[in-house]
Amino acid sequence: MRLTQTSELWWKNAIVYCLDIETFADGNGDGIGDFRGAIQHLDHLDRIGVTCIWLMPFFPTPDRDDGYDIVDFYSVDPRLGTLGDFVEFMRVARDRGIRVIADLVVNHTSDQHPWFQDARSSRDSKHRDWYIWSDEPEPDDPKGVVFPDQEDSLWQWDAQTEQYYFHRFYKFQPDLNTSNPEVRDEIARILGFWMELGLSGFRVDAVPFLVERVLEQDDALPDPHEFFADLRAFMNRRDGTAMLLGEVNLPYKDLMAYFGHTPLGNEITMCFDFIGMQRMYLSLAREDARPLAEALRERPAPPKDSQWASFVRNHDELTLDKLTDAEREEVFAAFAPEEDMRIYNRGIRRRLPTMLGGDQRRIRMVYSLLFALPGTPVLFYGEEIGMGENLAIEGRQSVRTPMQWTSGRHGGFSTVEPAIPMPVGDYGPDEISVSAQRRDPESLLSWIGRLVEQYRESPELAWGSYEVLDGGDDAVLAIRNEGVVTVHNFAGRVAKVTLGLDEQGKVLADLFSEDTVEIQDGRALVEVEEYSCRWFRISDPATAP
Repeated sequence: MRLTQTSELWWKNAIVYCLDIETFADGNGDGIGDFRGAIQHLDHLDRIGVTCIWLMPFFPTPDRDDGYDIVDFYSVDPRLGTLGDFVEFMRVARDRGIRVIADLVVNHTSDQHPWFQDARSSRDSKHRDWYIWSDEPEPDDPKGVVFPDQEDSLWQWDAQTEQYYFHRFYKFQPDLNTSNPEVRDEIARILGFWMELGLSGFRVDAVPFLVERVLEQDDALPDPHEFFADLRAFMNRRDGTAMLLGEVNLPYKDLMAYFGHTPLGNEITMCFDFIGMQRMYLSLAREDARPLAEALRERPAPPKDSQWASFVRNHDELTLDKLTDAEREEVFAAFAPEEDMRIYNRGIRRRLPTMLGGDQRRIRMVYSLLFALPGTPVLFYGEEIGMGENLAIEGRQSVRTPMQWTSGRHGGFSTVEPAIPMPVGDYGPDEISVSAQRRDPESLLSWIGRLVEQYRESPELAWGSYEVLDGGDDAVLAIRNEGVVTVHNFAGRVAKVTLGLDEQGKVLADLFSEDTVEIQDGRALVEVEEYSCRWFRISDPATAP
């Protein structure tokens, strides 16, 4: 595969790293992370091999929803720095060959945003039609309430103008009216502004909710696919290498439309594979690879220039909404046995290492799987060192604790007490930190670095067509991506699988050791230790890696 190809479509085999400026590093000693602090740790990401940073919201905000309630789309929250600090961050990242994308949160604004303050001032105000109003609340579908522990309706009464306004999320986050051409123009203007400052794309929050029919009489609503095609075309005119990473938690058959209806894809560039992620946890709970294997066999191929994004954990709850009730209870029993570990009756508010009881074999196998799955891997900050959560923090915030750079009370995050408390005990900074693991060649951090290196040296994993192989053991997931074969054992026992490869005179060269496995009569017998993994390249015996 030509490197010119992989560089043009850089997102297809990128290493994406999601971080929250507020919890990454404090540069001015106030207990809150900021851009100046993050800049000083960009070399850490460079050493791992990160090629793309995804920034969670850093815009001015009342901070009632961790920054997703925005009052100004064109600036930086003063707690986190200035536009000048942002530009310095971009320059230092670019100097290290790291692209940056940011959250595009234009489903809604804060109710403190000047647009909404104007909209609620009068029914005749300039921004009135920038939001969705109704004399009577439309019938609610209870399943449509995103945060059922906080909200019981999608409509909120505004006493000042005596109408209801629509909010898909919290009542303090009124939804923007994307049927209004002025709103659509403003969204494009927001993208254009940040692209001029160097962003290479955006992670689009809650894609299916961005353009949805709310009012029965709303005939002006644009076709969602025209809306995203227009956004993508606008971005491509500004920068042909820009991309959109979409949060589209839908069944595969419904999700595919958001890639676009052209052979190359002209809407959302990459979509998270929520189905595969949820089936992976079911496989982990059962120690049976079949649920994940089934998802991979079902998963359609995206358009040629599009991609799937794989992830183990993100910044929200670990949603299990696409599993059946019985399957969800299996995962809860295995990884969230206590009620306080669950959220919204559909998800888990823990990180992977605590869910797996700190078992390094299973943790390393899962992260190997992240890089071996066909697609682009996305890491959440702290995953590279095995950070845990703090269940004393309410709701989804439990997994958004400060980054642990060194041992000691403040974990190298700040010189003062962090505004958000860190985990304690076995998952506190005295036990888990970047500095300690950098000096340990057997650490999880070192393992992640090896996985990144091997992933980047194996572009077939992202670019090739794949096949899920049947090796004869339900605990083992074996995938062939053209010339690369990966094998993962979900069970706590040694497994032996026979892989049909239809190759003659070749060997499987182990990419993490000096071992080779002979292919005889088109078949290879592979042994995998309990909770372990192996990566191979199909090679000629004389030139095996």
